[in-house]
Amino acid sequence: MSAVPVARLRGAVKRYGALTAVNGLDLALHRGELLALLGPNGAGKSSAIGLLLGLHRPDAGDVELFGLDPQRIEARRWIGVMLQSATLPPTLRVRELLRLTASYYAHPRVLQESAELAAVEDLLDRPYGKLSGGQQRRVQFALALCGRPQLLFLDEPTVGLDIEARQALWAAIRRLVGEGCSVLLTTHYLEEAEALADRVCVMTHGRAIHEGTVDELRARVGVKRIRCISTLLPETVAAWPEVAEVRVEGGRLQLTTAEAEVVVLRLLQNDAWLRELEVQRAGLAEAFTELTRDAEASSSDQREAA
Repeated sequence: MSAVPVARLRGAVKRYGALTAVNGLDLALHRGELLALLGPNGAGKSSAIGLLLGLHRPDAGDVELFGLDPQRIEARRWIGVMLQSATLPPTLRVRELLRLTASYYAHPRVLQESAELAAVEDLLDRPYGKLSGGQQRRVQFALALCGRPQLLFLDEPTVGLDIEARQALWAAIRRLVGEGCSVLLTTHYLEEAEALADRVCVMTHGRAIHEGTVDELRARVGVKRIRCISTLLPETVAAWPEVAEVRVEGGRLQLTTAEAEVVVLRLLQNDAWLRELEVQRAGLAEAFTELTRDAEASSSDQREAA
């Protein structure tokens, strides 16, 4: 992996009136890396991407694409972009849209390769406006990759896709990263970040509150997941003060707790028929929830103190 970032924010600040959408954000993305930008709505993810794309100027700090100003054409010709929404000519056929978009790049993919990667071969002769929402998202992905970008921005790329289409897009993203393409991904599907990301950056209130691998994010929180087959009723276990959450999946109790040792001991003491006991580290979803909840509580305390 190259030591020189293909995209970088250093102390970036972006304000919209009284709202500070990005607040001193440091972020770096390296060649051949997939970085997932996570956070609740309003965390500043889209604003951070807007800065890197040169759509907005920072009010403070530095922004670079390939070491250049993001608004310079020399930097922009090496990127591909798939935003949450796109307005494209509805009467143009998919084949025409791909040829038009590829014409803006010096070394684009051949049309058939782009269509195959995005799984839109069967849509090439159909007008864009006649496609379903999920089909349009696949076409937008094809347009983002057709220029053979070195850096791909994917903002909520799988919204509106069914499971099969989502998994096909994941496979295409893995192939692009394997070819050396860098990817900045925002997603609300935490399993997507868990499946794809080399690193994750968790944002809230315009700031990064954690950055590292998925395993490092899990390790930041003390939450663990306990699975077992038990004769105890879920509502009985849910009443234990150490248990944060209880649900039943496939006939098994699944507990979330920050005090796994205490809960396991209580399970053993209260259920002589307990079996198939498993204790696992928190998944990305639990870690993300705990981190953002703690950050929100800290922010509220600071506002009250002020």
